[in-house]
Amino acid sequence: MNEQLIKKTVENVLREYLRPSDDMTLAAAQALSRKVRERAKELGVNAVVAIANKGGNPVLVECSDNSFIASYDIALNKAYTSVALKMTTKELSQLAKPGGSLYGIQFTNDGKIVIFGGGEPLKNSKGEIIGGLGVSGGTEVQDTGLAEYGREIFEKGST
Repeated sequence: MNEQLIKKTVENVLREYLRPSDDMTLAAAQALSRKVRERAKELGVNAVVAIANKGGNPVLVECSDNSFIASYDIALNKAYTSVALKMTTKELSQLAKPGGSLYGIQFTNDGKIVIFGGGEPLKNSKGEIIGGLGVSGGTEVQDTGLAEYGREIFEKGST
């Protein structure tokens, strides 16, 4: 049998295994976190990566060496926020500005709502939110870029 065909078949099976249709799995979270932390390392960012399931509960939190202690809670809350409000924390930042329709929202939910970039909802192939990704440790621009990268590779099935 053709070696390329076997490799392609195995990759397709793994892709489906790592991207379940109903909720985030530990295997998918581990694969995604590894990719995001690798990219963060390339950028010189000591990132904390948090991944929540569709209920906003943590599935995984991984801290790069020398990451900020504060980044743990921030990453976790970014993942929660993106699932709880079904939007990126970057989008929320615009709505939460003074005069915005969600101004003050960060004071709800026991203070777990984050109103700056770095949180992304994660969707399955049907477009359903099955989890959230939160990244913290760099600047807001770096965290946002890393989270967007993570969402993109997750949705492409490249984890």
